[in-house]
Amino acid sequence: MRGQGNARSSPVLAVSWRPATWHPRLDMGHLHRPRSSTSHRNLPHVFLFFLFVGPFNCLASYSRATELLYSLNEGLPAGVLIGSLAEDLRLVPRATGRRNQQSLPEHTGSSAEWNPPLSFSLASGGLSGQYVTLDNRSGELHTSALEIDREALCLEGGGGAAWGGSISISSPSSDSCLLLLDVLVLPQEYFRFVKVKIAIRDINDNAPQFPVSQISVWVPENAPVNTRLAIEHPAVDPDVGTNGVQTYRLLDYHGMFTLDVEENENGERTPYLIVMGALDRETQDQYVSIIIAEDGGSPPLLGSATLTIGISDINDNCPLFIDSQINITVYGNATVGTPIAAVQAMDRDLGTNALITYSYSQKVPQASKDLFHLDEATGVIKLFSKIGGNVLQTHKLTILANGPGCIPAVITALVSIIKVIFRPPEIVPRYIANEIDGIVYLKELEPVNTPIAFFTIRDPEGKYKVNCYLDGEGPFRLSPYKPYNNEYLLETSKPMDYEIQQFYEIAVVAWNSEGFHVKRIIKVQLLDDNDNAPVFLQPLIELTIEENNAPNAFLTKLYATDADSGERGQVSYFLGPDAPSYFSLDSVTGILTVSTQLDREEKEKYRYTVRAVDCGKPPRESVATVTLTVLDKNDNSPRFINKDFSFFVPENFPGYGEIGVISVTDADAGRNGWVALSVVNQSDIFVIDTGKGMLRAKVSLDREQQSSYTLWVEAVDGGEPALSSTTKITILLLDINDNPPLVLFPQSNMSYLLVLPSTLPGSPVTEVYAVDKDTGMNAVIAYSIIGRRGPRPESFRIDPKTGNITLEEALLQTDYGLHRLLVKVSDHGYPEPLHSTVMVNLFVNDTVSNESYIESLLRKEPEINIEEKEPQISIEPTHRKVESVSCMPTLVALSVISLSSITLVTGMGIYICLRKGKKHHREDENLEVQIPLKGKIDLHMRERKPMDISNI
Repeated sequence: MRGQGNARSSPVLAVSWRPATWHPRLDMGHLHRPRSSTSHRNLPHVFLFFLFVGPFNCLASYSRATELLYSLNEGLPAGVLIGSLAEDLRLVPRATGRRNQQSLPEHTGSSAEWNPPLSFSLASGGLSGQYVTLDNRSGELHTSALEIDREALCLEGGGGAAWGGSISISSPSSDSCLLLLDVLVLPQEYFRFVKVKIAIRDINDNAPQFPVSQISVWVPENAPVNTRLAIEHPAVDPDVGTNGVQTYRLLDYHGMFTLDVEENENGERTPYLIVMGALDRETQDQYVSIIIAEDGGSPPLLGSATLTIGISDINDNCPLFIDSQINITVYGNATVGTPIAAVQAMDRDLGTNALITYSYSQKVPQASKDLFHLDEATGVIKLFSKIGGNVLQTHKLTILANGPGCIPAVITALVSIIKVIFRPPEIVPRYIANEIDGIVYLKELEPVNTPIAFFTIRDPEGKYKVNCYLDGEGPFRLSPYKPYNNEYLLETSKPMDYEIQQFYEIAVVAWNSEGFHVKRIIKVQLLDDNDNAPVFLQPLIELTIEENNAPNAFLTKLYATDADSGERGQVSYFLGPDAPSYFSLDSVTGILTVSTQLDREEKEKYRYTVRAVDCGKPPRESVATVTLTVLDKNDNSPRFINKDFSFFVPENFPGYGEIGVISVTDADAGRNGWVALSVVNQSDIFVIDTGKGMLRAKVSLDREQQSSYTLWVEAVDGGEPALSSTTKITILLLDINDNPPLVLFPQSNMSYLLVLPSTLPGSPVTEVYAVDKDTGMNAVIAYSIIGRRGPRPESFRIDPKTGNITLEEALLQTDYGLHRLLVKVSDHGYPEPLHSTVMVNLFVNDTVSNESYIESLLRKEPEINIEEKEPQISIEPTHRKVESVSCMPTLVALSVISLSSITLVTGMGIYICLRKGKKHHREDENLEVQIPLKGKIDLHMRERKPMDISNI
């Protein structure tokens, strides 16, 4: 379809996407770079031309701007035809010599019909090769080997893109994704600037995905039916439109919930959990189900996550007692502080909602409150004062259990006091260890059998037998102290460890034969000693950090524990003596940092010790080893071992032969250090092996066509982003003798010259002129006469250097007629000289009266005896004068190379250049400019018109 024109009548052509087919000529197994055309080489000049003439030609340039719009699905394979620019722009060849730009015929023409042919190219380099390929001859646009992923190219919120480069990505809205290209149609007389937009259409290639695998929602247990709660972390689908998330559902609704989906003005869908029944946390405190997100593709794709619905507690339960009354019996001789009972209420709620406090009812007499103490937090009832003789025998204690916002629960405790009419046994302690306020203090390092106290057990009435034993667990024993009766020694029985247990509570129990018991509580508090060194969680601490880190970068937080208490358990951290100075360790926090920037290429691994020291006296310490591995970053470009490379290669070198090795290194490691080599220019002639770096020529090289090549080789590493470097490669072709001399004059074996009989001896008659495309000694030419026929052909001689033929003797009456000289033109090549021959025909007469007669003589095959004498070879090369100019670049190249070459190569180069210098001087005197002949000389060609030889 064709769109509307703009304000300057610039045509805007929108081409809808056609069903893509595979191009039968597309070879997906080989990637190659098209050969550079003339339009590509002239591209910088075209830009420079526009820079200066643009302001004066803006209307014409603007009117030739064109816009094309294509659309295609994402994920297409390589080689899919997107569109043909030549067809869609309706380009046809212009008439020769005319530059009419007013209109174009409405039919398609191939770019090959244009003269010069059309060339299509992206405006500049960049990312174009990653997504599309453009045939610069046909203008066909195909998908490249890199699959187009719409979600990767056009992230939501990416915004529009300008036409600043050859290709860019535009996503002006969440549903649109454009690939923008600038294409130039060249050459200049047909120039067009084409803006190509490729709309990437979404396919359902992404399933919905929740950002977290576990989703939690809390619902109060008193939430009414139809309560709606938004589910955080909705699913995300990179696809757009109907391919995005459309609905949600639960795998199990538990009969209590359902889901609803709301869509906002931006099209975003949020799932809501709806309560469908009454909840009770005390019955079930959570529900677990699977939430499923489904998109609108065909077929639809699914994503899921675990949904945990937690029921939060409210204060809907009050404290309750299991019993309404308990009975308690207390003897009159009970010890003050002895617990006599405990009440406990239950509240099914949680946290503060289940907080219970206990208190006496106001009905309880003050005398009972003074005798029995109630712990309001635990509900424990203790004997608070000594039972006197006037105390009531029965006490009714009404106890309340109070909860927040609740009516108190009530329980009644009936306490019966039994009076004792005899005196119980007595326990009299005498402490050996340090005792303060009933607590015995022992150091944990006290040895076994350390005495603690003596106990005297006696019956006040003296008529009952009293026994004694130790009640409670701990490293203690109570044994009779002989030879005394009723004397007992309390001492330690095992080693003690403060870190295992710090406090012990034991009881010395005495009972008489009537069965009455008396207890004496002994509390033992252990005192800590510095008997433990700090302990690191790991003896080997393995760390990693990326190189080029920021100064004072955090490495880790060391943590060591010390089982001792107080100052003895306080740990300080220190670096070992082997730690480099740029590592720092905070002695209090244990935070390990590095103050400088680390370079993996300088040092990859660090290993040193750290110490953890406590504050005991004397202090104890432990040591751990830190190993730090510096991870590589792609911070080093590939580096060629030479700034540039030069290679001497003999011409006619076989195709794919080894020219030389391009050595390159990369200081980075792993993938960052992988290096791929490629030829930037001349890639149609040269190729390089990435693995070995071997440079090869695809075709045999001919020095006569081109004597040297300058390449640029690029090295790209495997980092992300990749780094690269380039180097210059100079290839100089060495000449071999592969071209025989080429005779330029005479032009045919059938041509002849008229020689007047009056020609004086020593006069030049004619010359043989030949050139040799080789260079150096391979191009040194010598002339010789190897065969003669005629009345007296020995009258003529040829100069072996110049090829000039002169008359040696005066011509006689008998010398009239046709003289035929077979001239051999030979070079001085190695290993074997090459030569050519030419027939020089001289007709001695006063005039040419019968040309047909002379032509008949020429057509006869001459009987000439070949002379075996080799010609005298001239030492000066007979080069073309235009070739002499090439000596200076060769001399410069050889001079540069000689700096790094061995002495032998340097001497040979200077020698060759000096020989060429002599040649230039003599060429100015003796040589004419040579004009190469195209094709081989036809020995049967002849010249119709004779050339007169004068005596002047």
